[in-house]
Amino acid sequence: MTDRHHLLVHGATFAAVGDRGDISGVRGGGFPDGLFVRDARHLSRWQLTLDGAVPEVLSPVTDGDEARCVLVPRGGRQEPPACTVFREQAVGDSSFVESLKVTSNRPVPITVRLALTVDADFTDQFELRSDHRTYVKTGVVRSRQLLPDGIEFAYRRADWRSRTAITADPAPDAVEETGTGARRLVWSLDVAPHGTTELLLRVIARPHGEKRALRVPRDPAAVHRHLRAREEQFAEGVAFPTGWPELAAACVRGLADLAALQVPAGGPDGEDLRVPAAGAPWFLTLLGRDALITSLFALPYRPGPAAATLLALAATQATGTGDAPVAQPGKIVHEVRHGELAHFGQVPFGRYYGSVDATPLFLVLLGAYVEQTGDTALARRLEPHARAAIGWMLDHGGLTSRGYLVYRADEGGLANQNWKDSPGAICCADGTRPTGAVMAAGAQGYAYDALRRTASVARGVWGDETYAALLEQAAADLRDRFQRDFWMRERSFPALALDGQGRQIDALASDAGHLLWSGLLDKEYGEVVGRRLLEPDFFSGWGVRTVASGQPAYHPLSYHRGSVWPHDNALITLGLARYGLHDEARTVAHALLDAAAVTGYRLPEVWAGYGRDTHGEPVPYPHACGLEARSAAAPLALLTAVGGV
Repeated sequence: MTDRHHLLVHGATFAAVGDRGDISGVRGGGFPDGLFVRDARHLSRWQLTLDGAVPEVLSPVTDGDEARCVLVPRGGRQEPPACTVFREQAVGDSSFVESLKVTSNRPVPITVRLALTVDADFTDQFELRSDHRTYVKTGVVRSRQLLPDGIEFAYRRADWRSRTAITADPAPDAVEETGTGARRLVWSLDVAPHGTTELLLRVIARPHGEKRALRVPRDPAAVHRHLRAREEQFAEGVAFPTGWPELAAACVRGLADLAALQVPAGGPDGEDLRVPAAGAPWFLTLLGRDALITSLFALPYRPGPAAATLLALAATQATGTGDAPVAQPGKIVHEVRHGELAHFGQVPFGRYYGSVDATPLFLVLLGAYVEQTGDTALARRLEPHARAAIGWMLDHGGLTSRGYLVYRADEGGLANQNWKDSPGAICCADGTRPTGAVMAAGAQGYAYDALRRTASVARGVWGDETYAALLEQAAADLRDRFQRDFWMRERSFPALALDGQGRQIDALASDAGHLLWSGLLDKEYGEVVGRRLLEPDFFSGWGVRTVASGQPAYHPLSYHRGSVWPHDNALITLGLARYGLHDEARTVAHALLDAAAVTGYRLPEVWAGYGRDTHGEPVPYPHACGLEARSAAAPLALLTAVGGV
């Protein structure tokens, strides 16, 4: 049996375990296993043996909020197993808990030797990615301390400190060295005839800078009750569609996932907030673009994440060019990291501003929030931040000097800084990549919407008619320029981008659907684009491809050049509805929900671009996040776009 990975997520903490509940700590591959808190691995081994051997799996771990599996000692047909082990695991806030119930299958007393090999390597997540990079870490000190009921692992590098404590009830009979730095906790368990003995294991992770008094849940059931309460609170008051049960199921699943993905952040005055993390396993942190789009999708049903996201991003807004890599005054942060490598400047993502579109999306969300909720107090509080964001778009962003928002590849950071941020994502139809400055189409749509929405806030909340009129004129000018410069007349479609010389980057790409969502295109152009996105080269049957097939640039297993992204399709669906293309919007929504039904109505980050006509189920993308906030919120966007019918 191939050992798959199963995610357990609770805020800024997640665990990835195998089919038998083990953590192997093997590096490489597309998926990290272990217990992770704030970008560091606090458990790198967690491997169970029964009577000196790895047990066999009767029932493997299944995906869910808890990991449950059933194991037995290795044996043969002629000798039924002496016992059965029922293993249950759950993740809490900076904690991991496990219940092991050993049940005897014999009419006489038995003794079971159970051992658990444990280790904590405190590896930064960036070290576990398959990008062949290595990082020098000098002066590292690792230590292990016996506890009355377990063991504690500690890690120190200069001013960086991390700890992981593992305790058990009952305490282990022995803690053995393994010769590798790991330790083996050993129990000799006496089990009555057909009786059951339970062993409870608790792990508490203390990442660098943690000052809270952390509490470990008693057992997995306690975690489960807490998670259910959070999910119910998150979904409270949301009216799920009764006429479309598949959409209702996807909305319920999505809201539950969003509840699990709320991570801590600070506001402008140091207030404690909870904001949507981008996704697990690789991005369980604040990413500006992802949190903004997630909050926009959820806004009509759950406005709390929008307010928290706006405040958290205002608190991290750049004030100068020296704040962090590619920071400029007024720019909204792209990514915030808390790990060791970010702390020591070995990766640029502690606070990283390599995004051309987070800043306009910040303004779009602020305007939408005021319109949806009528809460003008937040708009007044964030007025300086909003004006600074407009200032960035006009000045450093390029709207005044170049006519468009512009980015350039960041050495050591991101080559592309729009939502399609993989290295080859912005390309011509033949696959060639531009060099120098790039003006991505989708970002111009966001800028247009940002200018218009901020004008509305300026007029209605700030009482600044002059500023509102200036922004409205800037939006109208941008719309006129865009349709002149980006529209490819011979293909009746907008270019994916312009290069630094203003030449069209001519790949046919799904970003055109974002222009419908933003309202940047005239109605005639918008209708042409919307219908074009439903033609077979774009529409796979499971959704709209990021790049239309038939072009040399297309690859169904590329991250951004032929795959299908749920959040991309949700934006397209909202755009189709905006332009009155309701049949097309329902077609895309049905396709996404048919795909979601295959995975228990949880939409992944992305799947492959293979067509439904040749593949009866959506083909997974090999490195997709198993849990992603924009995808979790996508069903809510579908509900907004097409309703419950």
